[in-house]
Amino acid sequence: MNSTICAVSTAVGVGAISIIRVSGPKAIEIVNSIFRGKDLLEVNSHTINYGHIVYNEEIIDEVLVSVMRAPKTFTTEDVVEINSHGGPAITKKIIEILLLSGCEPADPGEFTKRAFLNGRIDLVEAEAVQDLVTSESEKARKLAINQLNGTLSNNIKDIRKEIMDVQANIEVNIDYPEYEEGEKYTKETLLPRIEKINIMLTNLLKSAENGKIVKNGINVALLGKPNVGKSSILNAFLEEEKAIVTDIPGTTRDIVEGKYVLDGVILNIIDTAGIRETTDVVEKIGVEKSIKASNNADLLIYVISLDEGLTKEDEEFIKSNIDKKMIIFVNKTDLSNNKIELDYVNQNYIVYGNTVNNDGLDALKEKIRIMFNLNEIEASNYDFLSNVRQISLIKQASDKIKNIIDSIDNLPLDVFTIDLREAY
Repeated sequence: MNSTICAVSTAVGVGAISIIRVSGPKAIEIVNSIFRGKDLLEVNSHTINYGHIVYNEEIIDEVLVSVMRAPKTFTTEDVVEINSHGGPAITKKIIEILLLSGCEPADPGEFTKRAFLNGRIDLVEAEAVQDLVTSESEKARKLAINQLNGTLSNNIKDIRKEIMDVQANIEVNIDYPEYEEGEKYTKETLLPRIEKINIMLTNLLKSAENGKIVKNGINVALLGKPNVGKSSILNAFLEEEKAIVTDIPGTTRDIVEGKYVLDGVILNIIDTAGIRETTDVVEKIGVEKSIKASNNADLLIYVISLDEGLTKEDEEFIKSNIDKKMIIFVNKTDLSNNKIELDYVNQNYIVYGNTVNNDGLDALKEKIRIMFNLNEIEASNYDFLSNVRQISLIKQASDKIKNIIDSIDNLPLDVFTIDLREAY
């Protein structure tokens, strides 16, 4: 933490501007030594200064240099940002000069790491920085920016305060029984407080599914026999000819992927090879990939061709996956008016349509909205848990609180401070 680090903060490649960030105790001093313009050691904090980067009397580039003095910076250290012209050559040259002048190369994520270690942000907010950079949808951006602004962290702090208050009151009752002004804790008075904490944790865990959907999107697998219209549905979603469509069964030999944004949530759509018995070696590999995709998907869209009707293979697949989230899309209504009999499937999730004129596509999207409560996510405040680490820790805390509820009639109050401390 005593070193001064530097790195390119903008994307690698040709562009109008590159930003090179320097952070550490000697950040201003080092940049000042290669800068021709105002004396950066004398300028006010949070100012932008025009000049040139100069090395061995050679002008390297015309730049704008932002000077930000500790502690009011992202890392809480002195930070200097060099705004140079974009392009790999000039950016590389300035980094090279900074390293020769006393900087060390920053490790990936080291600026955020320093902000965390210096207490500028907590771990949830640090994770949100990466999520914000990699967000692919509007909802993912909202989730990341809310976590970065401390929405989830404040929620966690509220729960920790509740736990600490309960624990402190129990310990005061145990250590200072003669203290009359404090709240007297009995099992009857303790239980409502513990149940309140349990509800707060439970609500957080319920939101975890929404957080996963917003951050990672919904993995959707298009499945069915060959030539039922899976690739046409993918193309209809993407509004482009991503997958090859022919009348020849087995055209799709490998999985084809595409992304579609539905109400601000990414649908990661996978068009799979038609599932059937085959002796073709290549097609067989495709079928195996289709089955694997169905196992990893959040949603299965199983396509049935109405002109062929429901086959034995269709029924076997649907029944074997009946416990998963699945929508049945009955395709080719332009060729037949028949109905499919599927008494064991939720009738609300059977959609009729055809891919010739995209009939049924809007209904299919609406079923996805309902199944994954996308309207509920839109109305929320985005204080979701969004990664495995967060979810795992909240589950552990929840288990400790439930231990107290389950054993409150059988154990003395002082024992519960152990679970409370671990939950905290």
